[in-house]
Amino acid sequence: MTSKAFPIRAAAIGLAFLISACAGTGTATRTGPAAPAATPSSPAAPAPAPGQGAHDNLNAVVWMQTAAEYRAATLSIFGAATALLDRALADPGWDALPPEERTGRRVENLLPAIIVDADEAVIDNSPYQARLIETGQAFDADTWYAWTQERRATAVPGALEFLRTAAQRGITVFYVTNRAASEKAATYDNLRALGFPLSDPEDTVLTIDENQGWSSEKRSRRQFVGEQYRVLMMFGDNLGDFVAGSRGHVQARAGQVQGHQGWWGTRWFMLPNPSYGGWESAVVGDAPDASARKRRALRSR
Repeated sequence: MTSKAFPIRAAAIGLAFLISACAGTGTATRTGPAAPAATPSSPAAPAPAPGQGAHDNLNAVVWMQTAAEYRAATLSIFGAATALLDRALADPGWDALPPEERTGRRVENLLPAIIVDADEAVIDNSPYQARLIETGQAFDADTWYAWTQERRATAVPGALEFLRTAAQRGITVFYVTNRAASEKAATYDNLRALGFPLSDPEDTVLTIDENQGWSSEKRSRRQFVGEQYRVLMMFGDNLGDFVAGSRGHVQARAGQVQGHQGWWGTRWFMLPNPSYGGWESAVVGDAPDASARKRRALRSR
């Protein structure tokens, strides 16, 4: 659900042809895996006959599930963060909250914490995406809710080891997720079953709508953490996991990345997610012709 990073055309085109017989139409554009409970479900699209075009999300999901390159990328990200962890912890002025979100307290006096997004940042929901491809469906809130209740998301490679290392150093981990409050219990169970550090009795899984003002825009929840903690690092798969106002057009989002150039790879760590996210919304907007919009965004020269 978090507005979660860059489209990747995996070199799995041969595999795409083999799977295309069970593929469907393009997925619905969204900014994260969960939608508010009040969002109406989209009607399921019928699976296409054999020989029709591949599902819009096919290459992305196959890449995430099979590519050695995906595993290498996530291991590289968490490995780099691990190498910086002791340095960040030892520097009392080290802070990953954007300056405009820091409420004014001196960070030197605050306890250390790390903020992570959940979906596709530390836990992998690609089986849900695979089901949509197999049935020719698009994302909708009902099928997503049913998936979260299964509590079957797995750990993104490298995430569990890194966060356990951080917890062993006395760093509190906050999971700031755009899953709905109704999915909080299942999310907590899923994280605990995988062995992710969870601080009891403190609530460190922060969903949308559980407190007043906690919307899918994560700024208020980051500030909530920042009231008591010095945030050493933040991890996500979408620009909105790091900065507010990330739902603009492609050029505006690129400007936000450039404007925080010194933060990436030291305090902020972006995980790859070619399956969905704010990048897709920036291209498609509210247009019904999502595939056509994506084609028009391509640059061939």
